[in-house]
Amino acid sequence: MSEPISNEIVLKEENKFSPENNLFPVFLKLENLRLLIIGGGHVGLEKLNAVIHNAPLTSVKLVATQISDEIKTLAAIHPTIELFERPYQSSDIDDADIVIAAVNKKDVSEYIRDDAKEKGILINVADTPQLCDFYLSSIVKKGNLKIAISTNGKSPTIAKRLKEEFTDMIPDEMENVLENMQTIRQNLNVDFSEKVKQLNELTKVLVAKQITLKELNKPGQKKWQRIVKWCLFAFFFMILGHTVLSLIPLHKLVEGIRTIPEYIDTKTFLMMLFTGFMAQMVDGSLGMGYGTISTTFLLAIGVNPAIVSSRVHSARVFSSGVSGYTHHRFGNINKKLFKTLVIPGVIGAIIGASLAYFGQQYSTWVRIPLSIYTLYLGYYILRKAFNKNKNKEKVKSAGWLATTGGFLDAFAGGGWGTLVTSTLVSKRRHPRYVIGSVCLAEFFVVLASSITFFIFLKSIPLIDVAGLIAGGLIAAPIAARLVGKLPLKTMFIAIGSLVILTSLNTFWKALAQVLHIG
Repeated sequence: MSEPISNEIVLKEENKFSPENNLFPVFLKLENLRLLIIGGGHVGLEKLNAVIHNAPLTSVKLVATQISDEIKTLAAIHPTIELFERPYQSSDIDDADIVIAAVNKKDVSEYIRDDAKEKGILINVADTPQLCDFYLSSIVKKGNLKIAISTNGKSPTIAKRLKEEFTDMIPDEMENVLENMQTIRQNLNVDFSEKVKQLNELTKVLVAKQITLKELNKPGQKKWQRIVKWCLFAFFFMILGHTVLSLIPLHKLVEGIRTIPEYIDTKTFLMMLFTGFMAQMVDGSLGMGYGTISTTFLLAIGVNPAIVSSRVHSARVFSSGVSGYTHHRFGNINKKLFKTLVIPGVIGAIIGASLAYFGQQYSTWVRIPLSIYTLYLGYYILRKAFNKNKNKEKVKSAGWLATTGGFLDAFAGGGWGTLVTSTLVSKRRHPRYVIGSVCLAEFFVVLASSITFFIFLKSIPLIDVAGLIAGGLIAAPIAARLVGKLPLKTMFIAIGSLVILTSLNTFWKALAQVLHIG
């Protein structure tokens, strides 16, 4: 009979193959413990902020010879924080369950650590891994979901960067997913093994390559897709009916349908198809450029400049609809950002389209300051692409930004993507979710301006833009898929370069019109 294998031997064998990071991760109910922080400078503030952000009701005693004003402000807001502006004393540790030392003197840190060891209290010593019993991890927080990231004390900076990436990667809908899963789990009236089996089947979508987290939250997922789809269908049949009935008398409808191909020139249709495809590929993957590229192509193939703008705006309804729908399907939407943009953008578009009908001759003057502003944004985005400091900046007044973008897009013939996307990206927002949210909002903005134009002009040239529409419909899902695959730095460089080129082109054309050059 063989000898039983001791636990000590098993551990030794496992350690031969174990990774270098042997830390054991736990989540503490810190609000049930007493925390002592020693240090009142920048590092002490950072540790205190981490505690308050994750467990705001924690009892904290902070001791330091000098306490910063920022920490004093936090203490005034949180009554559970006690401040003692004096040197550390060994007795401070008596009533603590956990200690964090954030001082910049090694001998003091070692002294505090010896006190903690003597009294059996766990301690973290900032920037001194060899003195630590535990490390403070970077925390990704989405509602009730928390992910702790550790580099075993090797590089807190990398942990912070990973935190930023994971925060952008995990959609805001995760909280809804968790709530729904809790409801499902509570309502499953089966034994434990069957409950585990059913929940396992439900959560398989979390690792499926082609399915996003929103599959677990179907009502929320389908809502905006349905809205886009039915708005698109309604707009299509509205202008289709108007176009067909304006060309063909109702009593000769059947006979007239046979003559529709006579109105379509094959060569022009194919050139329009290519133009629509290229414009939507750029717009759907970078969040801007449809108007510039399509206008440039149409002018190059000899389309009358006087009718280019109306053709481009009409085609954008369909291409932006499919683009927004596809971005939503692929999980490229930040719901909060989209809701912030869509209503103000629609209001701006309606106002801009209405004023454009009565004062189109003044739109050129608007494009000059707009192009200067976006030219600076292009430079700013390129600088961000190569800047090692990747902290996000808060986006202020995004609603006003959307209103301005919607107004300029309708009044000046373009600018929604260039203005809104470039401004949001310049604030270091993740391009994938900025582009997806802006593209989805763009559909409603363009739809609003097109309906306004339709009310005033009484017609939209559907047959003339059929090629543009078809090309855009083909490109939209491809571009939406591409936006999630491009490396972050590559997207910043591409967006920045496109903004600069677009702005220079807009500025030159506007200036030429004002000065009557060419």
